[in-house]
Amino acid sequence: MINCLRGSVTVRVESAYPERVVNLCAAHAIPFWDLRWIDGATFTVRTSFGALPRLQAVTQQVDCSVTVVRRTGLPVLLLSLRRRYVLLAGAALLLLFLFGGNLFIWDFQVTGNETVPTETILRTLEEYGITVGTFSMYIDQEAMRNHVLLELPDVSWLVVNVKGCTAHVQVVERKRPPQIVQEDEITNVVALRSGLVTRVEPLDGKAQVAQGSTVTEGQLLISGVVDSTRTGVRLVHGMGRVWARTWYDISVLVPLQQEQKTQQTAQTTRIWLDLGKKQIKLYAKGSMLGPDCDKILHYGAVCLPGGFRLPITVVTEQTVRCTTAVTQRTEEEAQAEGEAQLLQLLESQMTEDGTVTATRFSTARKGNYLLVTLWAECHEQIGQQVVLPQP
Repeated sequence: MINCLRGSVTVRVESAYPERVVNLCAAHAIPFWDLRWIDGATFTVRTSFGALPRLQAVTQQVDCSVTVVRRTGLPVLLLSLRRRYVLLAGAALLLLFLFGGNLFIWDFQVTGNETVPTETILRTLEEYGITVGTFSMYIDQEAMRNHVLLELPDVSWLVVNVKGCTAHVQVVERKRPPQIVQEDEITNVVALRSGLVTRVEPLDGKAQVAQGSTVTEGQLLISGVVDSTRTGVRLVHGMGRVWARTWYDISVLVPLQQEQKTQQTAQTTRIWLDLGKKQIKLYAKGSMLGPDCDKILHYGAVCLPGGFRLPITVVTEQTVRCTTAVTQRTEEEAQAEGEAQLLQLLESQMTEDGTVTATRFSTARKGNYLLVTLWAECHEQIGQQVVLPQP
C-alpha cells in the first residue's frame, strides 16, 4: 500500500555486468524490489519515483541502459486526472461529504433501557434539540441531562457519545425502592374472585375466613377493624395473603372458513434514499394500494469497508398483489387455535402467583364457527386490599 501511495516505476536494465548495477543500488541505498531476469544481461526491477533519478545517475558509471517500462501508483493516477476538473471536483465533494458527514448525527443506538421505551428516549432528546442532522461537536452533556432527566423520571443517568455519525445513547434506569406501607391507612382485604380457601396468611388485621371456606367475589377476608379491650374496636392497616382454589369457564368462537392468498398477480418495487430526515425518490409516481396488497420495506444502511456508516439509508419498498380464496379448515385445526387463545386468556386473568392445576376443553359446531370452551381449575392468591374511608 505504501508503494501504491508514493508511486513506483518499473525499469528495464541492460548491461554486460548486471551484478554491478545491483551492487551500486545497494551501495547508494536505492530501494528496489520485484527483480526479474529476462536473460543473462537484461532484467527488470521496480523502484520508487524518488529513487529513479539516483538510479539513472549511478548507472552512468557502468556500461548499461535504463529504460522506463511502466509507472504505477497514486501520483500517476493524479497526473492523469489533472485536467478532468469535474471528476476532481466530485472527488473533493465526496471527501467533504465523508468527513463533513461525521460532524452530524445520522443514526441513534440506545442501550441500557429495559422499561423505558427507546421511542420515548429519542423523542425527549429531539425535544431538547438532539435529533437526526444535529451538529455533534457542541453537545453540552450537563445541560442535556438536566433537561432530559426531568422528562424521564424512570432514568437516573443518560449520556450521548457520538462516534462517527452514530450517537450512542447509554441509559441507566432508576431502581425504585419497594412500596412503603402506609400504616395510617385503614384497609380491608377482600376476595378478588370466588373460590375455595386453602390457606390464610394474615399479616395485620383479623381473618374473617378459615381454610375450607367458600368465598365469593368482594367478600371480606381480612378485616382492618379488630376488637380492643380498651376502646372496643381498633382500626388497623389490614393486609395479608389468602390462597384459594378458583375455577374459570371461558369460551371463544373460531371461524372455520378463512381467506388465504393463492396466487401473486403483480409486483412493484420502489427505491428511495433516506438522507437524514429527507427522502430522495428514485421512482416515478404511483403504486399499488388496496386490501389485497402486501407492502414490505427493507432498510439498508450504506457502510464503507471497516464499518464506517454513511448518513444514507437505502429503502426498498416491495408491493405485492395477490388473489385470495376462502378455504375450509378442519375442526381439529380450529380447536387447536381456540385452545391456544383460551390458555393465553386464562393466563392474563389469573393473578401473578397463580398456577393452573387442571384443564378441560369442549367444542360445539355453530354454523361456520367452532365454539371452544375451557374449564380450568387454578390455585392463586385472591386477596386484594381496599382502603376504607376515614371515620
